[in-house]
Amino acid sequence: MNFRLMTVAALALALAGCTTVGPARNAVEARWSGQPAGVFFAAFGPPQSDISSGDTTVYSWKGGYKKRTIPAQFAEGANGKKGKKIAAARTEFLSCSVQLSVSSDYVIRSIKVLGDVKKSSGPSWCEEFLAGQKAS
Repeated sequence: MNFRLMTVAALALALAGCTTVGPARNAVEARWSGQPAGVFFAAFGPPQSDISSGDTTVYSWKGGYKKRTIPAQFAEGANGKKGKKIAAARTEFLSCSVQLSVSSDYVIRSIKVLGDVKKSSGPSWCEEFLAGQKAS
């Protein structure tokens, strides 16, 4: 009796862990999972490479190239004037790299961000570029 109960409990736990589609982990995944891959490639350009495995094709895509200048930062001085420089101006070179798993009916089943530039606040560069979320 005890063995049967443990077997049923183990089977229930194993089945509870099985899911076909999990919740979106980021804005890019939320925007593109379940969408036609043709729409993605038409909007952002062709993939760099692809690998077929059964009914699934994995595409590697890179794009969203942009150069952004970050201005110098200054401490606040007396009477509202600029104080001492705390950070020099710099240039960021942005790009986004993703891997798309596409089913045989050309629908994106998952999209995984491989290369991204995170910001201290607001969306990352891939979220801003691919999911259309503008920084506030």
